[in-house]
Amino acid sequence: MKQYSQRISIFWAITYLFTSSLALAHTGVGVAHGALAGLAHPFSGFDHWVAMVAVGLWAAQLGGRATWKVPLSFVSMMAVSGTLSMFVAPIPFIEGGIGLSILVLGLLIAAAVRLPILVSAIIVGVFALFHGFAHGSEMPASSDALTYAAGFITSTVLLHLIGVGIAIASKNSGHTQWLRYSGALVIACGCTTLTTI
Repeated sequence: MKQYSQRISIFWAITYLFTSSLALAHTGVGVAHGALAGLAHPFSGFDHWVAMVAVGLWAAQLGGRATWKVPLSFVSMMAVSGTLSMFVAPIPFIEGGIGLSILVLGLLIAAAVRLPILVSAIIVGVFALFHGFAHGSEMPASSDALTYAAGFITSTVLLHLIGVGIAIASKNSGHTQWLRYSGALVIACGCTTLTTI
C-alpha cells in the first residue's frame, strides 16, 4: 500500500515536470470538432485536468455525500457556463480564474479543509464557471454544440472519478498524508499557471 501511495506522488511530480504546456486549453487555442474533440479538450491543457482531478480529490477527502455532490456542482455549473459562452462576449480573467481555482483547490486539499457541503459545492461551482467558459469558447461555429458539450462533460466526470479514486485509495491504505502531499503539488501547479498568464 505504501508503494501505491508513493506511485501516486511520483505520477503527479512527473506529470508536473514534463507537461509541455500549461495553457493549451484556454480560449482561442486548439481545434475542436464534435464529441471526440469535446472528450479531448479537458486533457489538452494541464491546468484544466489538474483542476478537475483536484475537485475529485477534495470531494472524496470531505467524504460522505460531498463525494458526489461537490463534483456534480462543478459539472453542472461548467455546462451552464459553457453554454453561455456561445452567446456572450468573452469575460475577463478567464485564465486567471482557472489558475486561481487550481491554487485554492490545492490549498483546500493540502490543509484538509472541511466545509459544509453547500459551501464546498458553491466554491467549486464558481471555479467551474471559468473552466466551462474556456471549453465553450473553444468550440468552432462548424461544430455541433450538443455533441461537443457531451464530450467535455464526459471527460470532466472521468477526471473527477480519477481524483475520487486516488483519494479513496489513499484513505483505505491508511496513508491520508499522501493526499495532502498531492494537494501541495496542486498548489505548485496553480502557482505556475498563474505566473504563465
